[in-house]
Amino acid sequence: MTTTLTGASRPLSVARTFTFGSRSEMVAVMGPSDSSIAIVESRFPTVSLRPKDLDVVVTGPSEAVATIIRLLSELARLAHQGITISADTVTRVIDMVSAELDQPAHAMSQNILSSRGRKIRPKTVNQKNYVDAIDDNTVIFGIGPAGTGKTYLAMAKAVQALQSKEVNRIILTRPAVEAGERLGFLPGSLNDKIDPYLRPLYDALHDMMDPESIPRLMEAGTIEVAPLAYMRGRTLNDAFIILDEAQNTTVEQMKMFLTRLGFGSKMVITGDVTQVDLPNGQASGLRQVKQILGEVEDISFSMLEASDVVRHSLVSNIVSAYEQWDEDKQAMERKRNRKVKRRTIEAAAERLLEKNGITAAGE
Repeated sequence: MTTTLTGASRPLSVARTFTFGSRSEMVAVMGPSDSSIAIVESRFPTVSLRPKDLDVVVTGPSEAVATIIRLLSELARLAHQGITISADTVTRVIDMVSAELDQPAHAMSQNILSSRGRKIRPKTVNQKNYVDAIDDNTVIFGIGPAGTGKTYLAMAKAVQALQSKEVNRIILTRPAVEAGERLGFLPGSLNDKIDPYLRPLYDALHDMMDPESIPRLMEAGTIEVAPLAYMRGRTLNDAFIILDEAQNTTVEQMKMFLTRLGFGSKMVITGDVTQVDLPNGQASGLRQVKQILGEVEDISFSMLEASDVVRHSLVSNIVSAYEQWDEDKQAMERKRNRKVKRRTIEAAAERLLEKNGITAAGE
């Protein structure tokens, strides 16, 4: 790599050269018709990239240039490991490098689980921090909007722990009916009633294990999928336990669940505090738990955001739009409350003046 100062009109601008290890590595990183360059330059409008042979010359402000040199290095590492570099990969590595995450390529190539020809790994800074928190703590809360991988990554870690014999069983649970667990309103047997609410957990499990082995493991009790109500009165030893949709637990249910923790077990609690479906204005246990347990050792809270959504890009835009709508709504409500308060004060002042025989003109 070389560094040179550019013309006198831009004294703070520098040019640095990044050299790829091979033509195939460069082609993989640059993408079709150098599409990666367009993505990088759109995120860093003060910087230009010029590819030539195995080199890419990066010109612009020194700090931004240094960031892009590191970006190219991380992307080259991914390409060297045979990982496909898509537009989404470039965007996510940009986010990681900009956030100064150590070794983004290592994070994105760190397989949690390889199953049925797919590799499951964290794809964002917050997802990597979440996975690390699961490794380092006994009780972990993963809180964030839909599509951020909260449950999916937790499930992958659970299967990994079972396969490596760190635990003897996996227990998956969630509130059986989102609006207060009113099972009686649904037709069929108890299993028929609860099955639709546990289906997302089954779906994730089928993505990560041989579907033919799942019924056998469930029959043996190695994998248990059950509504939250079934957890009461139990002590769960040597298990990886996941509570999904935890925003729909009451404060009492959350306490009940957490106190089921036994020796050799790990708990991951996931949910989205913006989608509480509890009836009659009941308080969400997930909303309150951080205030109660935030300072307790060996308990971690991982917050995921719209930028961590790994579904269709439109999902991230939808989440962001709803967040903005909520912020605007709250701002309008605050403004409305200020107006009402001001009018109340003005009316009270007028009544006081009238009571004392004083006119608005001060006569």
